[in-house]
Amino acid sequence: MDMQDFIFDVVVPKEKKIRIKGSKRAVVEERIYPGYVLVDMMVTDASWYVVRNTPNVTGFIGLGTTPTPIDPAEIASIKKRMGVEEPKYKIDVKVDDNVKISEGPFKDFDGRIQEIDEAKGKIKVLISLFGRETPVELDFLQVKKM
Repeated sequence: MDMQDFIFDVVVPKEKKIRIKGSKRAVVEERIYPGYVLVDMMVTDASWYVVRNTPNVTGFIGLGTTPTPIDPAEIASIKKRMGVEEPKYKIDVKVDDNVKISEGPFKDFDGRIQEIDEAKGKIKVLISLFGRETPVELDFLQVKKM
């Protein structure tokens, strides 16, 4: 539509997350702000008409009929969050914490964390099996803090 001089960038904010599906780890893309698209543009009558009349665009954030600009620092933080190639493993446990296994063959077992490998996203948990403590290597997503 010959709007490259007025519409510079269109972004659907997404980030990669780790999910466990069927006992296997999968990296999925999840929208940061579902239903929102960020448009970097100069608002003129022509560019505003193009964006407003794009199929499936239902509304805008702002007062009245013109959109409200977002702070450039906020856009930079969203793009930084999107730019992370490898999803980070976030867990709020440490060595010697008690955990409950929530998925896998040892589901509903209680254990104590022996070792944490943040680079691989794995933890080693000691569970009581046949009357003695046995180390089991699990994914961060397979345990819950007690």
